[in-house]
Amino acid sequence: MSDATTDKPMITEGPTERRLSGIALWLVMTLGLAGILLNINNLFNIQFFVGKLMIDTSYYYLLAGIFLSLVFLVYPAREFSRAGVAWYDWILFAATLVTMSYLSYNGERIVQEGWDIVAPMDATIIAGVVCALVLEAMRRVGGTLLFFISLFFFLYPLFADHMPGFLWGPSSDVETLVRQHALGTESIIGVPMRTVASLLIGFLLFGSALVATGGGEFFMTFATALMGRARGGPAKVAILSSGLFGSLSGSVISNVVTTGQMTIPTMKRVGYPPQYAAAVEACASTGGALMPPVMGAVAFIMAEYLNVSYATVMIAATVPALMFYVALLLQADCYAAKNGLKGQPASEIPPLWPAIKTGWHYLFSLILLIYMLVWVGNEAHAPFYATLVLLATSAINGWITGVNKFNVGRLLHMLDDGVKNVTNIVGILAGIGLIVGALSYTGVGGAFSRELVQFAGGNVYLLLFFGAVTSFILGMGMTVSACYIFLAVVMGPAMINAGLDPVASHLFILYWGVLSFITPPVALGAIAAATIAGSNPMQTGFLSMRLGLINFILPFLFVLNPTLILRGDTIAIIHNVSTAIIAVWLMACAFEGYLHGVGRINIVVRGILLIGAGFLLVPGLYTDIAGATAIVLAYVLGRMMPVRDEATTTPS
Repeated sequence: MSDATTDKPMITEGPTERRLSGIALWLVMTLGLAGILLNINNLFNIQFFVGKLMIDTSYYYLLAGIFLSLVFLVYPAREFSRAGVAWYDWILFAATLVTMSYLSYNGERIVQEGWDIVAPMDATIIAGVVCALVLEAMRRVGGTLLFFISLFFFLYPLFADHMPGFLWGPSSDVETLVRQHALGTESIIGVPMRTVASLLIGFLLFGSALVATGGGEFFMTFATALMGRARGGPAKVAILSSGLFGSLSGSVISNVVTTGQMTIPTMKRVGYPPQYAAAVEACASTGGALMPPVMGAVAFIMAEYLNVSYATVMIAATVPALMFYVALLLQADCYAAKNGLKGQPASEIPPLWPAIKTGWHYLFSLILLIYMLVWVGNEAHAPFYATLVLLATSAINGWITGVNKFNVGRLLHMLDDGVKNVTNIVGILAGIGLIVGALSYTGVGGAFSRELVQFAGGNVYLLLFFGAVTSFILGMGMTVSACYIFLAVVMGPAMINAGLDPVASHLFILYWGVLSFITPPVALGAIAAATIAGSNPMQTGFLSMRLGLINFILPFLFVLNPTLILRGDTIAIIHNVSTAIIAVWLMACAFEGYLHGVGRINIVVRGILLIGAGFLLVPGLYTDIAGATAIVLAYVLGRMMPVRDEATTTPS
């Protein structure tokens, strides 16, 4: 699993893979394994270190130091550099280990003596070095734009007293600045890093184990067995497999690259245009970052900010994510019916039961993970147990069936992938911590939130509009986790103070941040899919927007009507979710120009369907009646004004 979020391709590919060899590779593996064992030691209270647990501050510094140091070995100073680890990379690696180990050793003194306010000169100098190292690590992992954003906010306290209005904050000198960022608890080792230390590493390992044991292949086979025969089957297979795999990997680009290599050519072969095939894969992969049970890094940070269990976030995110995938499946079905596209040849469809028998352990591990998250509530331990079960059952299944035999090579691949994923996320989140710290120390985050509420004048719709636009714009320049954390500080409180549900408010921010993956001009998910499909990137991006349009609407629906995130009266939840799903069906039919039971429909009927969907999305008896009336009218007019249709009208 990668950052849900991250805007880079799979980190085990490309320059980083060519870069590591020999001692550098083994050092990354060994030190990364030590970091993972340190995490396990702390979470399971093993007390391996001198019979007692490390205090939290020392633990955070040591864990961050291990993986931040690895950034300089894994990621080159210049993107796409083919050179090995340079001499200056070794210096930065050693400097990070030494300085962070110093802070870890003095963790108790840092807290007890308040070093973030007054510290010895050597500690202040080391704090400055740590800040510089974190910024360089952020540049290598997150890219130049995110580096400059982090640098601006890192320096913000130096000139905050010269800023106007709500942007004003108390000023700091350089010594105070570096002490607050490196020795305080709101910046480098703030909420983002604490989330890595308490929750994320286990889920990253589970995602790596899934990839190493052949989980991506299984989900593709499973989806093909289920839906390959249906009309437009390859598109439905792409949606289902990308949703299943993406919900566990959590990375949009990795999902596109992994599943798209198989799904996009198959869609093209049965008649889908290249841009449509690419758009389907881009949307399905983007939705994977919003689909429980894993959802990428952001969901865990969200739980930490809201001070709720991860299960609470996961349950709330379930219905909106399912509605998005239902919309995609319906649109793919309508397109196939409208254009007479068939399913895959029978010779290419694997039997369902044999597919399950050879991959039952993936489903078992997934069920175990969900059970422990929702019913047991042990979210810190759950992914480690699920990973152990997955590895054990994979070994047993491979021995019995001879398929995807688990061996030392696969174990090393899992470790390599897991270590690099943790390194990636630590490099990003440590840098994002500088943004959070600056907003916290200057008080600008709270002031911005208050000003936003006042500017909206109590108008919730205006506030949501500002939130959507801000989230979307920031999502184009930042990774989704960076965008979310920034807005959780400045936007989240404003929405909550306006009376909106806290979980719905934070999910709103997440959804709009993720949308940049399928929206031009950035549209990284669509561009990655277009590269595989050989289609025009911008055309693919705009088509992805149309296919994923429901995701532009959903955030407004569930933030204004929390029953769609399963919060509220049971009867109201059942009613509102049901009418929302019907509305999604109407929108899918309208977008594709095809109505089940009628066939092709003209612009008038499509407009009526959209109006009916709008009514059904608003809870209430009269709106339900209006929506039902629109459906009846659409069917009557659809049959009275037929459009030439050579395709079958039988729904699949």
